[in-house]
Amino acid sequence: MKKIRLGFVPAHREPFDENWAEEMRKRCLDSFAGIEGAEIVVPDKKLTKNGCVRNDEEAEKTIALFAEKGIDGLLIGTMTFGDEVAALSVASAFQDLPILLFGTKEGPFTADGGRRSDSFCGTLSVSSGLHRRQIPFVFGGLVFPEEEEFQLIVSDFVRVCSVCKGFIGARIGLVGPRPERFETCIFSEDELMRQFDQRVVPISIPDIMKMADPAGANAEEIKKIAAKIKKKADVSDVAKSTIGKMAGLEYALFTFAQDKNLSAMGVQCWNAMQEVYGISPCHVMGRLTDAGVMTSCEVDIYGALTMLFQYQAALGSTVPHFIDWTIKHQEMEDTFLAWHCGNGPASLACNADEVKLRYHSILGESLGIDRSQGTGEFQLKEGIVTLCRLQEHEGEFKMLITNGEAIHSDEKLRGSWSWVQVDDLDELYGTLIEEGFVHHASMIHGDYSEAIIDACSFLGIEPIVV
Repeated sequence: MKKIRLGFVPAHREPFDENWAEEMRKRCLDSFAGIEGAEIVVPDKKLTKNGCVRNDEEAEKTIALFAEKGIDGLLIGTMTFGDEVAALSVASAFQDLPILLFGTKEGPFTADGGRRSDSFCGTLSVSSGLHRRQIPFVFGGLVFPEEEEFQLIVSDFVRVCSVCKGFIGARIGLVGPRPERFETCIFSEDELMRQFDQRVVPISIPDIMKMADPAGANAEEIKKIAAKIKKKADVSDVAKSTIGKMAGLEYALFTFAQDKNLSAMGVQCWNAMQEVYGISPCHVMGRLTDAGVMTSCEVDIYGALTMLFQYQAALGSTVPHFIDWTIKHQEMEDTFLAWHCGNGPASLACNADEVKLRYHSILGESLGIDRSQGTGEFQLKEGIVTLCRLQEHEGEFKMLITNGEAIHSDEKLRGSWSWVQVDDLDELYGTLIEEGFVHHASMIHGDYSEAIIDACSFLGIEPIVV
């Protein structure tokens, strides 16, 4: 994933200590250099005096620099009693981007007992101006730049900017209609357009099938994909023809994603795939997610967008698993089964050697084993996880956000799955019911809850934190 480009405004006011402002600017840049995924754009000492921003002329130069570089977010730091008019001019020019405001701590008094910085006064001046202009921002505290807590705050802010950059204007594929009996998967396309400038790109199952023919014009590319599938999974329980069809479907869906510049897609995974094409697409969908195209089941567009939210928050370092909340553990308290039919990305397997292709555990009986092969079945790896779900009612979006821990089990269950322990499962389940969330969610390894909460605030999404 490309680095997130942050514009840094080192705000200063004359006649406060010039040397102190210059020193704090350097210490900030040294601190930012260690932030994963960040690329800092800052006026240099040729563009503005000592590389700080203190007046209208320097603000205009900084705005031009940031516009030229195409920044993804804005860091405003008061090196001293920063000039709020200059800082707010830059903020106003980029008010549609995430903004982080922070102040710097006071250094030692001067020899005659004076203050060198008075940064907090400047921070208040900037923050009140942001409120006055109704420009949203997050506050990073009053800090010395080297402090670990501040570095964590900036690191989270990079993730916030990544989410907003990837979410606003995203293109989402819609592959076939949702299941007729799944009202769960309805969505409001016009609200996605209006609020997030997103575009839903539909394609029919027959159009996908044309591209997916293993014996057609794309046969050589499809053979290469089939070889990769066989290399990464135990295919002993599925027919050779199933592997070819899976490879063809992967080629078709990935080509669709590339041609239309899609970040995610929702796929009609039953019953047409089984009845018309003769496989279950589950493992293919997991492979697409592993390839960076977030792919949800049952044409769940809000589910695909939840996956995209998490993937961007992780800076592409890991991928999510599209899950059902499902059952409480029969014996362990506050533990539930995070499960789906066999769509788990193989990169998340607790043991790569145990990824096995099988027939669909639910549809096999009704549609036939021969026509329902193609699930990728395994237990997911252990570790801290973040669970989310985007939902919309009457144009108002909200995001369920909670954390848990995926734990190991010696059980042999169907599908792709993990037992997840949370602090209070009854509270979580109650919140899901009372807030109108559905049974689908997205789970990603790692704790990205703070970044997701802040991203929601910039995007106008209400965070529901459990």
